[in-house]
Amino acid sequence: MTQSSARKRAIIVGGSLGGLFVANLLVRNDWDVDVFERVPDELAGRGAGIVTHPELFEALAAAGIECDDSIGVKVQSRVTFAQNGDVLSERDLPQTLTAWGKMYHVLRAALPDVHYHAGGTVASVQDGPDQAVVTLGDGTVLHADIVIAADGFKSSIRERFLPDVRLQYAGYIAWRGLVDEAALSRETREALFEKFAFCLPPREQILGYPVAGQGNSTTPGERRYNFVWYRATSEEIQLPNLLTDAAGKRWVGGIPPTLIRQDVLADMEDAALTLLAPQFGEVVTKVAQPLFQPIFDLEVPQMAFGRIALLGDAAFVARPHCGMGVTKAASDAMALVKALNAHSGVQDALSDYSNERTQVGAAIVQHARHLGAYMQAQLKNEVDREMAERYRTPDAVMRETAVPARF
Repeated sequence: MTQSSARKRAIIVGGSLGGLFVANLLVRNDWDVDVFERVPDELAGRGAGIVTHPELFEALAAAGIECDDSIGVKVQSRVTFAQNGDVLSERDLPQTLTAWGKMYHVLRAALPDVHYHAGGTVASVQDGPDQAVVTLGDGTVLHADIVIAADGFKSSIRERFLPDVRLQYAGYIAWRGLVDEAALSRETREALFEKFAFCLPPREQILGYPVAGQGNSTTPGERRYNFVWYRATSEEIQLPNLLTDAAGKRWVGGIPPTLIRQDVLADMEDAALTLLAPQFGEVVTKVAQPLFQPIFDLEVPQMAFGRIALLGDAAFVARPHCGMGVTKAASDAMALVKALNAHSGVQDALSDYSNERTQVGAAIVQHARHLGAYMQAQLKNEVDREMAERYRTPDAVMRETAVPARF
């Protein structure tokens, strides 16, 4: 962690995808960069599927990362299945689907190890007129021209500067999982693996698509299938029950997958076999370790505080229906570096960055809220009811979910 007097210094809190995007971009723009990731272990095994968008590839190219066909699995069309397994609707829509682990691997490999500090915890961040001050968990005090909070939807830095901003539960959860292609029957592989697929039980939605398998292989037969299953879940009764482990501990915001109770998993599998198309029922019941996430909305009024910037999910959390989470973080990183290059002063650059990206973030959150309205446990107003009606048909779901869009 050395600093050249001629170069500006950035400290990035959070070494997941958003932090890696902005770190790679800043290094290529001749900044001294230190990334502090509190988790001491490799993150590459985490996460699930990612839908790519043109902006994501633009950010990868700007970071100096060349992408070939191994970046993901290509599909040419979308299909919606009825609950009995029949095809309800189809639509041509070529896309590339990748995996979180694959994206992490290419971004982490591009960043020299000297910049990345696994197990590095940040205890506090303070803004200052000339430099920001960062105190690490071991008491080390560092100074930087800019501090970038890429520490996710539970960002402690956001909470420090925006204590009144809270995650808003959307009224439903998402079960997620990955299953090896080879574990599925031939009939299910043929129905699902070359498409982006949906099934729409009443007030629910499941979608799935192929992604890279073990070792980031995209070879047919070695891939995985990623699914996301949205289920309405009341905040007062059902959600607390799901978040309570076998020892009686209630986890706030999300429960570790290995601590989900067996009766909860059994109920989920029974529902999958009862409510979903047989193809999806097989996928869900063959996942070795399913997990679920409460779905939240999060919006902030600003993304900059002097020399401190918020990035990615630390600022805006959109429901997954847009498929924009990683792309949003990558675009934040691009906009931040562009603003820094356009201004001699960091504070002026961050002010412009905040003005631009808060508008974009709010638009993404709003669109995702509309797409998910019909799955909410409770429709709160007339707009929710209107959006629930608009986006509940197979054609609307296939047309609007996780598609390239400029916000």
